Amino acid sequence: MNMTRREALIAFAAGGSATLIASPGIALAADRADGLQFAPGKHALVPLPFEPKALNGLSDKLIISHHENNYGAAVKNLNRVEEELARVTKETPGFVVFGLKERELTYTNSVILHELYFGNLGGDGKAVGTIQKALSDAFGGFGRWEEIFRAVGMSLGGGSGWTMLDFNFHAGDLRTYWSGNHTQALSFGEPLLVMDMYEHAYQMDYGAGTAKYVDAFFVNIQWDSVNQRYERALKAWEAIRG
Repeated sequence: MNMTRREALIAFAAGGSATLIASPGIALAADRADGLQFAPGKHALVPLPFEPKALNGLSDKLIISHHENNYGAAVKNLNRVEEELARVTKETPGFVVFGLKERELTYTNSVILHELYFGNLGGDGKAVGTIQKALSDAFGGFGRWEEIFRAVGMSLGGGSGWTMLDFNFHAGDLRTYWSGNHTQALSFGEPLLVMDMYEHAYQMDYGAGTAKYVDAFFVNIQWDSVNQRYERALKAWEAIRG
């Protein structure tokens, strides 16, 4: 049955962009057998989808620490915040609700972006498939897209944030976005490639050497994951357009 534009928008809004995420080791919420992991306060760490020692230029010590301590902290804090939100009543002071909802968004996005980040690592860095041609067409050459993506990442060097290649459902095209923190994200988009630019993602290996980290990131991109995300985004876009 074909979905109308309105039906597609409603379905997308209800499920959120996370319903489109598909990467090796990163399961869709609808596909998980243990649904409790997606219940409020019951989130659990998603295992790394690759062997940490297999990466080139990113040490297993760095990756394991990043996964267990930074991503792990986001999962734990999201669970705590959701547990507190479950206790909110009409008598709860507004400033308490405000603070909890702000933290909820921060930790939710941190969890999602970290899972996407680890999900697009573990490859050989060689871009193939439909996404390569799409990027070339959209940016006037694959090399030009890479130049822009690297430049956006470097602009965050010494600070914190994310660099993301997104499918923009509002415009129907590919865009590279900057995010200074976990809560700055495209309102109607699907992240296809995510690069963590917080210092915890590279400081252990490279200190302040942001450029070396960006080089290492590109060497380890799992383009099959990016292709899967892109193909799902295209299907959603077709449904949205009716």
